[in-house]
Amino acid sequence: MLAFALAVVAGGCTSSGGESGEAGRGSAHELTVSAASSLANAFTDIGHAFERRNPDVTVRFNFGASDTLANQIDEGAPVDVFASASPTWMDAVQHDGPGVTERADFARNKLAIIVPTDDPADVSKLEDLTDDGVKVVIAAEGVPAGDYAREIFDDAGITDAVMANVVSNEEDVRAVVTKVLSGDADAGVTYVTDVTPDIADRITLVEIPDDQNVIATYPIAVVSGSREADLAKRFVHFVLDDGGHTLARYGFVPAA
Repeated sequence: MLAFALAVVAGGCTSSGGESGEAGRGSAHELTVSAASSLANAFTDIGHAFERRNPDVTVRFNFGASDTLANQIDEGAPVDVFASASPTWMDAVQHDGPGVTERADFARNKLAIIVPTDDPADVSKLEDLTDDGVKVVIAAEGVPAGDYAREIFDDAGITDAVMANVVSNEEDVRAVVTKVLSGDADAGVTYVTDVTPDIADRITLVEIPDDQNVIATYPIAVVSGSREADLAKRFVHFVLDDGGHTLARYGFVPAA
């Protein structure tokens, strides 16, 4: 619970009453949204837009790995809305935790390989991750991006060879990106949406063909027991309706 509180405060809740942050100080309602790390940029914009539509509301974000967020909710963290990068962790909250309402899939995402722009290990396809000496970084087991990466390796029959090259299992996709940017890894497996404009000149994205790839489905829901249930429901529907254009701008594709 302390870790959750620190994450919400230190994460700066990313959206705090409009562009200046002043309006949120006198807000009558506060909404806490726990969302997968890969949603950080898109949801920050969506949060600002929701606040502009609702001037008496402050949206507080807690971004992290979906498994960590689900565990926080199951342990009693006061969360109003949960947006996961995997149905598995929404299921955990729905069936093993406080429960959810208004559940809906709102976006999909693809996995990709990222390498530094100078590509020191000459990685141009999935099978290159098995080459001797290639330093690979992926998300840890339980983290959706990590589980998806392992599924891709299994389907391609290269798990043992790739895992022998894995030098780090990270807590979320943002940490994977950081390892590649810092030069601690030659390649990482993340979502295509993680190559954002601010790092596009330092990272090259190597696409994984559709017949080898995994499509990640993102569900969102109101957490049962929310003290702002009506407001949380409005936010969920805002994401489903108005949020689609923002999500598309950041590379997400609509839910099927």
